[in-house]
Amino acid sequence: ACIDRVGLAKTSLSDVAAEAGVTRQTVYRYFPSLADILSAVALDRVEEFAGRMERHLATFADPAEVAVESVVFGVRAVPDEPYLGLLLKAGEADVFTVAVTSSQSFALGARILRNVPVDWTAVGVTTDEDFEGLAEMLMRLFLSFLQYPSTPAHTDERLRALVRRWIGPALTARP
Repeated sequence: ACIDRVGLAKTSLSDVAAEAGVTRQTVYRYFPSLADILSAVALDRVEEFAGRMERHLATFADPAEVAVESVVFGVRAVPDEPYLGLLLKAGEADVFTVAVTSSQSFALGARILRNVPVDWTAVGVTTDEDFEGLAEMLMRLFLSFLQYPSTPAHTDERLRALVRRWIGPALTARP
């Protein structure tokens, strides 16, 4: 609520403590820094984001297109997410990177992919390990494009074409 009211730049741990009706020391006991609070808030909102991504990906009929679109969706949507994008806006890219490259995040990515109604078995993605490996590759790719954008920045279509060219062949039907 503090961030919504006064903005990220003006929010301090003291503001959070006052909003929660506790002392600053209590906040510090659970969250040593504002970045830790932002991480907790982002984690709280990640399921909502995952649901939106899953619904978006469900509009694609091909595993390769689902993979491509997952990268594009992440690159375009995360910076504008009210809470997920906060870590990037706060200059906490390292905290964001650690969160995105965690086993918990890869498991979430695998769940999103698994829930998209395409024929994953046709492209050899059948086990939990397969889904988690694919999720890890896509999330690391998304992270790279997000944190180190091309100059000039890729359009959505150019980004799709680039990811499709190099990821698509790995997700073609197996004989």
